[in-house]
Amino acid sequence: MDRERTVTPSLSLSLRESWRALWTSRVAVWVAGLLGLLWIGRVPNTGGFDPDGLTEPFGRFANILVAPLARWDSVWFLSISHDGYGPKSGDHAKTAFFPLYPGLIRVVGWVVRSQLLAGVLISLVCFLAALVLLHRLAAIELGLEGARGTILLLAFFPTALFFSAVYSESLFLLVTVGAVLAARQGRWAWAGIAGLLAALTRNSGVLLLVPLGLLYLYGPRADRPPAAVVAGSGAVPARDWRRLLPRYALRPDVLWLALVPLGLVLYLAYCGIVLGDVMAPFHAQKLWFRHFVPIGAATEGARAAWLGLRQLVHGSPTPVYFTQGGSDSFSTAAQSLLLFGFLVLVVLGVVGALRRLPFAYGAYAGIALLFSVSNPVDAQPLISLSRYVVVLFPVQMWMAGWCAKRGGVERAVGISAVLLGLCAAQFTRWAFVA
Repeated sequence: MDRERTVTPSLSLSLRESWRALWTSRVAVWVAGLLGLLWIGRVPNTGGFDPDGLTEPFGRFANILVAPLARWDSVWFLSISHDGYGPKSGDHAKTAFFPLYPGLIRVVGWVVRSQLLAGVLISLVCFLAALVLLHRLAAIELGLEGARGTILLLAFFPTALFFSAVYSESLFLLVTVGAVLAARQGRWAWAGIAGLLAALTRNSGVLLLVPLGLLYLYGPRADRPPAAVVAGSGAVPARDWRRLLPRYALRPDVLWLALVPLGLVLYLAYCGIVLGDVMAPFHAQKLWFRHFVPIGAATEGARAAWLGLRQLVHGSPTPVYFTQGGSDSFSTAAQSLLLFGFLVLVVLGVVGALRRLPFAYGAYAGIALLFSVSNPVDAQPLISLSRYVVVLFPVQMWMAGWCAKRGGVERAVGISAVLLGLCAAQFTRWAFVA
């Protein structure tokens, strides 16, 4: 049986550490968001982004208080929870947003009598639960100090504001961490159920089949020893091709992993029956100006960053990087550089995870990143990347281990907290963040 680095922390310890990370980071988001809205003001001409007032259903004062929690895609999630995906949507653009999160909003909203508050409540509860599970998972691989650093770096990540907003990030983080932790502990039924829920939450949820399959075949896993150890064959030399063979034999419990793609199949079946288009969620990507090009967002994002840098250096208001739908402002150039910086950071994190963590962790982060950079938008190839990668928890796990060895966890969290506050202020003003 694979030896773990440390004893799994008690639930009370994980809960205390996670609660501290949650409330401190959410206070930062809320305060920064309100300051941005009240001090700088709302971005002009944004009234049409929410014509039905779904993100502002209360009085003036209450709407200001919830402003840091509901903007941009919150409108889509709330609209789905109100009206569903029916033919009323016409072009089926809503189907790009998978059904589990808006479905929960509808149910909880019926109880609390407010779908906006229901969305916030679901996000916060899921975020707390996700932090607890991540603390326990990271403690297994990194020890208690590494676990504490992991949840702090995640909670204060620059785009972690979405974990308390009416977005599906918290729910997706919960089910993905839960699936990997369950697999790590050899609880394959729970891993499969969590994977099914992930596939119903986001189009990339089905990718969980990769790390779950790797953990099943190669470990580490805590439910039974590797087949090689059982057989008494001893250690396999590092360069021996037999290292590629599975360490664990297939058993009937592997069938639980079939639940992961089943989640996607169920949603596609619904779209085919109700909307008449079984591939509607994928066709909807074109309505959001996305198209599939393998690593296209990475290559075009690098080009956009280079040309954006040239524009800023030359000081010309005329854009050097110009595509259909592009902007002629310096902010576009700066955004290109910032997004490419996120890409570089996450690539380093993926490489680090592959080197320092069990292979399944880095493989998951790598394939999820590859999926994200293979669906570019012409006007800004890497748009929203900084939000997509916030849920790639192996990256934060590696960062926590790397920073801990250099005594820099607190500094990293401090720098990240400043960026989180700036992003929260912009988001609350209806300025696009990710």
